[in-house]
Amino acid sequence: MIHVFVGPTLSRSEPLLARPELRVRPPARHGDLFDPDIDEGDTVVLVDGVFHQSPALRHKEIVAAMDRGVAVIGAASIGALRAAELDTLGMLGIGTIYTAYAHGVIEGDDEVAVGQAPDGGWEALTWPLVNLRHVLVLAQQAGILDGARAAGLLEALRAVYYPHRTWAAVRAVCERSGEKAFARWLTEQRAADQHFGDLKRLDALAAVQAALDGVPAPIPADVRTETVYYQRWSNAAVRDQADGVHLAADDRLVYQQIFDPLFHERWYAFLEHLSRHPAGGGPGMSLAERVARAGGGRLPGDRLFHPVVDLREEHTRALLLASESAADRRAVARYAAVLAQFGAPASAVREDVTRRVLLDVWRCPETEFDAEASARGLVNGAGAVHAAKRMVPGYLHEARNQLEQGAMA
Repeated sequence: MIHVFVGPTLSRSEPLLARPELRVRPPARHGDLFDPDIDEGDTVVLVDGVFHQSPALRHKEIVAAMDRGVAVIGAASIGALRAAELDTLGMLGIGTIYTAYAHGVIEGDDEVAVGQAPDGGWEALTWPLVNLRHVLVLAQQAGILDGARAAGLLEALRAVYYPHRTWAAVRAVCERSGEKAFARWLTEQRAADQHFGDLKRLDALAAVQAALDGVPAPIPADVRTETVYYQRWSNAAVRDQADGVHLAADDRLVYQQIFDPLFHERWYAFLEHLSRHPAGGGPGMSLAERVARAGGGRLPGDRLFHPVVDLREEHTRALLLASESAADRRAVARYAAVLAQFGAPASAVREDVTRRVLLDVWRCPETEFDAEASARGLVNGAGAVHAAKRMVPGYLHEARNQLEQGAMA
């Protein structure tokens, strides 16, 4: 399967995108390459990606996809930029724009960025600078501009912030710069050919065709992708369908860590499993023996070992969520809905409020807060507060409703 991440660079009506071998997806964003439908042997054609309205696709995600046997081709837009940055690690770049980035002819993200409608439509509302560069070259070839005038006009157009670089703005800049003849010529060319000067489109079509032709991607370099941050990102992308609802496994785990009064036992069982079956291939032993060797038995295992949980592993999810009930899953769904209505990310939830909620739920004194958090696999109090913020709006919302209902009764 060929997965094409594309948005404003190519219209959905492009005939090439109708090929049955293609799965056309919206512009790529952080987490998209964790999709289990993108499997070994598949090809990803990365053209467009988001970066303002949501977190952008990380370089490490691309490298990790290649590491698991996915060929990744980049072109035209953010794909060209990422390919220029990752071509030595196995990403295949296609087209003029990729070549310009790779050779340092162009550098900035703003070269390919465009403004889009706030309703999420695919159409580009502005002109990317890289297309304007191409148009200026065509104008010189047609004898409309000389090199000096084209360079001056390029600088004037570059000064316009990319979301404001509409066709009207381009025409106004040309007229202010005394290049009315060029503006008329460009208007005529666009009237005759709606794709005139659209270098991004040409490169994107070339990349899709290369994928259809089976152009082999380079062999990926041996790069370590399983960092702590990568595992956190991959955990956030793991979703299971439970009780007819898709829930993030990370949210389900955090709910158990916070609200299950016996989660200490689950976490101890998880540490015991890791100790007896170490991922690095070392000798297995009981957790008690490992604790005695590492710390002389002076500290409990949860204070000595803080493994990063990999929720992609079914066994890990089964072990840590063994006590989860259907009511717990419904609560996770409700809390996620409240957070979505909160109007701000979980990080905006106040730390002092979150800390008070945890102290109340755990019924522990302030002096034991770090120890309680560690026993629940949250490392320490700060880690617990960071993880729990996503649950606090929902918890407080339901607590307030219960108080109001009690008052009415």
